[in-house]
Amino acid sequence: MEITQPLPLLGGLSAAQFMRRYWQKKPLLVRQAIPAMVPPIDRSALFALAEREEVESRLIRHGKAGWSLKHGPLPRRALPPLKQPAWTLLVQGVDLHHDGVHDLLRQFRFLPDARLDDLMISYASDTGGVGAHFDSYDVFLLQAQGRRRWSIGKQGDLRLQPDVPLKILENFEPEETFVLEPGDMLYLPPKYAHEGVAVGDDCMTFSIGLRSSALGDLGADLLARMAQAYSEDLEDAGPAELARYRDPTQPAVDAPAAMPTALQDFARKAVEAALRDPDAIDRALGESLTEPKANIWFDEGGDVPDAMQQVSLDRRTRMLYDTRHIYINGESFRAGGADAALMRKLADRRALGPRELARASEGALALLGEWCEAGWIHAD
Repeated sequence: MEITQPLPLLGGLSAAQFMRRYWQKKPLLVRQAIPAMVPPIDRSALFALAEREEVESRLIRHGKAGWSLKHGPLPRRALPPLKQPAWTLLVQGVDLHHDGVHDLLRQFRFLPDARLDDLMISYASDTGGVGAHFDSYDVFLLQAQGRRRWSIGKQGDLRLQPDVPLKILENFEPEETFVLEPGDMLYLPPKYAHEGVAVGDDCMTFSIGLRSSALGDLGADLLARMAQAYSEDLEDAGPAELARYRDPTQPAVDAPAAMPTALQDFARKAVEAALRDPDAIDRALGESLTEPKANIWFDEGGDVPDAMQQVSLDRRTRMLYDTRHIYINGESFRAGGADAALMRKLADRRALGPRELARASEGALALLGEWCEAGWIHAD
């Protein structure tokens, strides 16, 4: 992607200017970010997605009895009448299930793929919304259909209303209000409070969310992956190489609850050994960031062509790379030289044509064939 050219998506700013001036600093309202916006998915297709078991969906209502929340799958009969006010359907990860929505999300690839999460669609009847809240991550709010009024503020008081099934701010203090028309977009940094309310029926808003891993959660996941990889390496080395704690010189004790110093030393050595590989953390991170979500699975691909003319990543496939590795759908591969350059191009462009494939080695073609059979990529 050209990062220095002005983009209508960013109100005439280049991606480089936007990241420097606004990213995680202040909101940006863009009128007609996508001129003459037509949603790539219609209401009936969105409702059909909400019916599916593997698609995360939620129905939110607000009335005299307060707020209510119902998790999907949501058959059409579970949704209120279209003309009934104050209800909202949220469908998560629509880009994973619809090509047109996936293509729209790709317009935001001036951000690292490692940070882009998914595209959620909010469909609301008149006055529908989810209450005043804040997100712990950056978000782009693109109005796709109908109108929505957004009130925003740099909230200091982040206390939430008690006994409510949603995380709604107790004392929201809006500073600005905008009504977004189809094609308009609002960018908000993390923890910037906002409330969106549908103005009229058939309001559809696309929410492009970013990944923001919590330090503790990410650390726990990486340590678990590294421990598993280290354990597998020991098993592959054979029984003769397996080291277990032994204490032939352990004397009898009169304080049985005291931790043996030798056991503590053994534990420290075990952790140090697992961290000795300088690539261990990088591999664990790459595998973690490309791990498909729990509700995503791939259909097995068909026959792989004898001579692949072009390949493209499945829309559900996550693929990243660093200087030594290629990561795809939770797996890592050591790569170097021309094959590494080829795989990086596939990750960046999400496709390879005949010229690139003609220069691929037998090993690279074999690996691409395996990914085709797994349904991770598609070949012609």
